[in-house]
Amino acid sequence: MEPSAPATPTTTVLVADDVEANVELLRDQLAPIGCSILHATDGPAALAMAAHQRPDLCILDISMPAGDLGVSDREAGFEVCRRLKRDPRTARIPVIFVSALNEAGDRIKAIESGGDDFLLKPHNRHVLGARVRSLLKLKGATDALEESLRRLREMQRERDDLTRMVVHDLKTPLTSMLATLEMLRDGDFGPLADRAARALSDVEGKAEDLLGLIHNLLDVTRAEQKPLVLAPEPIAPAAFLAELQYDWALRFRQEQTATAIEVADDAPVFSADKALLKRVFSNLIQNAITHSPMPVRLTLAARRDGTGILFTVADDGPGIPAEYQETIFAQFTQLSVPNAPRVFSSGLGLAFCRVAMESHGGRISVRSEGQGSTFSLWLPVGAAA
Repeated sequence: MEPSAPATPTTTVLVADDVEANVELLRDQLAPIGCSILHATDGPAALAMAAHQRPDLCILDISMPAGDLGVSDREAGFEVCRRLKRDPRTARIPVIFVSALNEAGDRIKAIESGGDDFLLKPHNRHVLGARVRSLLKLKGATDALEESLRRLREMQRERDDLTRMVVHDLKTPLTSMLATLEMLRDGDFGPLADRAARALSDVEGKAEDLLGLIHNLLDVTRAEQKPLVLAPEPIAPAAFLAELQYDWALRFRQEQTATAIEVADDAPVFSADKALLKRVFSNLIQNAITHSPMPVRLTLAARRDGTGILFTVADDGPGIPAEYQETIFAQFTQLSVPNAPRVFSSGLGLAFCRVAMESHGGRISVRSEGQGSTFSLWLPVGAAA
């Protein structure tokens, strides 16, 4: 028995058929389930009406006047369906073919053109009603999902905008704090006792780490919107690693970190953005020092690898479990490392490393088997600006 209550009070169905009797029959059959009919007598009119009226469902005859669609009247319904599914405005409108043509090829063409259902004339009104209700329910669920996704993306954009604004505003007071700390350390406000000088250096180092995190967040967010802009320059591997070791010398002494540099004779001079690359290595060094329960030994190495140069940053810390060796390069990743002093958090540091390496046309990976971790960084000899 046909249900008396309409499925949707404002449901509109576009019927494209050049035979008035067929349209009236569909009108009578669909009225009990709450459908109002829009009528088009040819292919171009059906497309125009679908684009402007946005019906909830389309019922197409296969044979109708094709007008300027560039196909025969015998193929007009298929061409209308293809164009409906290509147009973003109408792509999600369900399409039912209702035709007297009963060849297997017609059914196949209906499916290939994007049709959602196919009924033969004369059709049973109960079957038609069931098919229409089913497709309308599916369309409603799809539309609701699309709207939820749109709202979620909008919320993400607002969150990202707020994050960028807050993080950017944090840079100004932090930069001023660092300048004041540097003046204190240099004795501009009077001499400091050794203990005070050591404490001040430690505070300054932590503030530099915080500034690095802010830069990482800004760069990763920026890179999601457009590629990083590089300022490449020729870099000699041995000099680069020695400069890194010098920059970190105070922190290495504070953390009792032993370091070694191994540069192969065939390690080539390469082109890269030196400032970005130093931040990549600094993130890896920072992670190695911070997340080990005892002083670590770091080995920084470089050698030629094919058409590029391969750097490695190896430590003898607690290592990284195999199941996390891919996910640590995602943003805000946290994982538990055996024997580590606390939960390991790659935060944005390793995400920034991945973005910076890929911006150079390179790659980064990690290998860890029980004890210790080795990060490998491959870069082409020449980097694009």
